[in-house]
Amino acid sequence: MDLHLKGKNAVILGGTRGIGHAIAHTLAAEGANVAVCARNANQVEETVAALKAKGVKATGASVDIKDADALKSWIRHAGLELGGIDILVSNAGAMAQGNTPEAWTQNFELDVLGAVNAFHAAEPFLDKAAEAHGDAAFILIASISAAQADRADSYGPIKASLIHFAKGLARENAKRKLRVNVVSPGMVFFEGGVWDMIKTNQPQFFEQANSRNPTGRCATPQEIANAAVFLASPVSSYTTGVNLVVDGAVSNRVNY
Repeated sequence: MDLHLKGKNAVILGGTRGIGHAIAHTLAAEGANVAVCARNANQVEETVAALKAKGVKATGASVDIKDADALKSWIRHAGLELGGIDILVSNAGAMAQGNTPEAWTQNFELDVLGAVNAFHAAEPFLDKAAEAHGDAAFILIASISAAQADRADSYGPIKASLIHFAKGLARENAKRKLRVNVVSPGMVFFEGGVWDMIKTNQPQFFEQANSRNPTGRCATPQEIANAAVFLASPVSSYTTGVNLVVDGAVSNRVNY
């Protein structure tokens, strides 16, 4: 299927590892120009080089997403360098666990305020793209943890707030053809990721967790990226305000 992404411009927060990395490469493979940011400058440089090798325009920078001014400045610069922004992807997450004030603060500042500040900076570019081409998209990566709780923890509620935020934005911006959607993954395995560390340090728990999933395994970053890129593409032009759960049916919630 042609996703009609060739020549589109995408900005991705947290685009050098895991899901964000897969989203960046999937967009580039579809012909989109890509800008990525992350904390690790070497990983940014490597990612940008790999994206350029796909024959698209690519740029990136080391950015502390919790620094609102730095983030907004980079997004504006990326939009000018690419020649616009058709797609914004907020994938960065603190991944802080627990119910301590520190965990709540880390998750809120990076996951929530990062998405809010990114949208505010990208909004003029997204509006212009929507007016010119009839479609623009903001994609947020949340988690199935937003819908289930076994204990008091900051991670799930923070992800739930992103879903609520996205729904409001979707309704506000639908007439402007600026769509806002969420992808909520379940367990995702990649080298150096959380579930890789659990597999190494807690192999029994890892096996138990996988056994609870009807598929018997974790997702790959590519499987999550496929969903995100589809929602970001013009072929999803009537889809907005959606929270797409991609968890291998591990959750028993009914979406209706």
